[in-house]
Amino acid sequence: MSRTADRLRLRALQLLDRLRLWRLRRRHPGLVLEPGASTNFAHARFDLAPGARVTIEAGAVTERRRDGVVFDVGPGGQLTVGAGTWLRSDRGPVHLIVYDGARLTVGPECFLNACQVSAKLEVTLGRRAWVGPGSRIYDADQHDLDAERPERRAPVRIGDCAWITSDATVLRGVEMGAHSVLGTRSVLLESVPPHTFVAGTPARPLGRVGDRSRVR
Repeated sequence: MSRTADRLRLRALQLLDRLRLWRLRRRHPGLVLEPGASTNFAHARFDLAPGARVTIEAGAVTERRRDGVVFDVGPGGQLTVGAGTWLRSDRGPVHLIVYDGARLTVGPECFLNACQVSAKLEVTLGRRAWVGPGSRIYDADQHDLDAERPERRAPVRIGDCAWITSDATVLRGVEMGAHSVLGTRSVLLESVPPHTFVAGTPARPLGRVGDRSRVR
């Protein structure tokens, strides 16, 4: 009897979440939630400006937590959450920021855990890229340095199966090669070849990483 009650309760919650998502799509025409994406996204926060576009592909999941995921997208900004990606929010919010006209692409089967990604130009995460708790990715300086040196922007690309561990930072213009790993509390200022372990502030190559395509 209790299992039946639990199933009925779950169905009722999913129905309410689908209703919330329907209202969100009415409010934000640029929001596309593909069939098969988790209804838990109904509890995410969507701060979408006119002309913003957010696509959440089939199989993308998150926890059922209020404001556990924050989508902050400016006018003309484009954000894609790839198929099968997990935006894990039970250890802290996942904050995805896309400024006016910028693009943020989270590839399929990625794992973003209580982290922040900010795109003022373009940030791309490849298939099965991981970003750990407290880590941050920026493709811009965020502010002008002074009156004579304006803010600089350059695309960031994180390769397939790369892993940015906890409390690490990736800065503008960096390309992190496939299967590479950035150590805890490191700051990555320069591009990294595939299959490289880097750590430190600033991060430096410290070893080789093998095939990460099947790790869990």
